[in-house]
Amino acid sequence: MTDYDVLRVFCGAAGGCGNELGVVRDGSLMPEREERQAFAAKLGFSETVFVDDPERGVIDIYTPSTRLPFAGYPCVGTAWLLDVPELVTPAGVVGARLDGEFSWIEARAEWVPPRTLRRYATAAEVDALPVPPPGEWVYAWAWEDEAAGRIRARGFPGRGDGVEEDEATGAAAMLLTDQLGRALNITQGSGSQILTAPQPGGWVEVGGRVFLDR
Repeated sequence: MTDYDVLRVFCGAAGGCGNELGVVRDGSLMPEREERQAFAAKLGFSETVFVDDPERGVIDIYTPSTRLPFAGYPCVGTAWLLDVPELVTPAGVVGARLDGEFSWIEARAEWVPPRTLRRYATAAEVDALPVPPPGEWVYAWAWEDEAAGRIRARGFPGRGDGVEEDEATGAAAMLLTDQLGRALNITQGSGSQILTAPQPGGWVEVGGRVFLDR
């Protein structure tokens, strides 16, 4: 079987939670898109990354059912793993940096595929939501502390590919940051932490803790 690393991206302060990410460091082992798609489906992670050039940071991202031109948490995790200043995705060049315990990327919200950002009145309402039926990609959120920029969120891909809820989603967090125009501290899923900050010229930074599981 092809060697791959498993990371947890956007972990909580104690190192728990985070969204699992598969990274195939040698993408040449599976050069064809059909092979990569089948392997991503077999692994079953929200996303799997194939590295085509580790020095330049050229990557290719797949969900279990489709190829993505850009995605947030795969870029945060892969940038940390490769320790590169940028990543090259089909959507564009993603800036990357490490700052203490956090791995950050800078990308454009316009690169994110459509998401429905659905606001609720309280964090308790978000916690109580059932998984919606397949269809639209829903990012449910509510303020926990608006003055402090603290948000409670859950992500429902709605793809019907076995991933009913995303533990942590950097791309959706970028869209929300772009919409609100302010830095956010997001708790998503069972306790993952996502930090964001809008930047000049339509760019958004998103960062979090990354740990290598295996």
